[in-house]
Amino acid sequence: MVEAFAVASGKGGTGKTTSTLALGMALAEDHDVTVVDADTGLANLLFHAGLADVDVTLHDLLLSETDAGVEDATYDRFGMRVVPCGTSLADFEAADPTRLRDVVAALAADADVLLLDSPAALGSKSAVLPVVLADRIVTVLQPTIPALSDALKVGEYARSYGTGSAGVLFNKVRDEGSVERVAERTEEYFDGPTLATVPESEAVHDARDAGEPLLAHAPDSPAAAAFREAADALTVRSGDSDAVADRFRSAVVPDRP
Repeated sequence: MVEAFAVASGKGGTGKTTSTLALGMALAEDHDVTVVDADTGLANLLFHAGLADVDVTLHDLLLSETDAGVEDATYDRFGMRVVPCGTSLADFEAADPTRLRDVVAALAADADVLLLDSPAALGSKSAVLPVVLADRIVTVLQPTIPALSDALKVGEYARSYGTGSAGVLFNKVRDEGSVERVAERTEEYFDGPTLATVPESEAVHDARDAGEPLLAHAPDSPAAAAFREAADALTVRSGDSDAVADRFRSAVVPDRP
């Protein structure tokens, strides 16, 4: 069984990477989880997961001529498997984003849950492909109307390719009243429930500086508890790994949104 989730937002700075790793650690308590940094242009998951010094990353797997295998770029960390992406501009320019289909297909064989940390914008193949490949998206947003507007673009694009919605995760919340003010519009525009409301937390910044996911660095923090609540609200659907892999390999890659 396997289900792929794209963790997406529509804009930068919402905490997608923190959310991806936090959901991954929480879900790993009951599932085999693989997290992939699919933001090949602005990768930073490797810093959050203490993998800044690794030799092989997703970029190596996306080169047209490479000797690296998927297992070479997969690292066991914090109870889950993590596939980080490099930060080299030259590697990004040399990478073929369409090869992500085969990488994700190979990873599907050994996971119950695939979490794709997705790019914030939708201006290229590499940006939109994780949303196209996923079964459902988890939309991470801050409770403001502008953030809601940006996230709507991602939701509309996902629906056009048959990708469902797993729900909305409000992150970096300083005032719970702000969530209430946009909740009605959120329920109107997004399919799926509100998964959780994650408070703004210094522990998140401290975890990033320490090179650890939040749930490893500050497991008892209110923010960590909220991410566990979100993971509990995600009902992982059972999918045949071979069928999912075949779907990934044959996915149509759009030129641009």
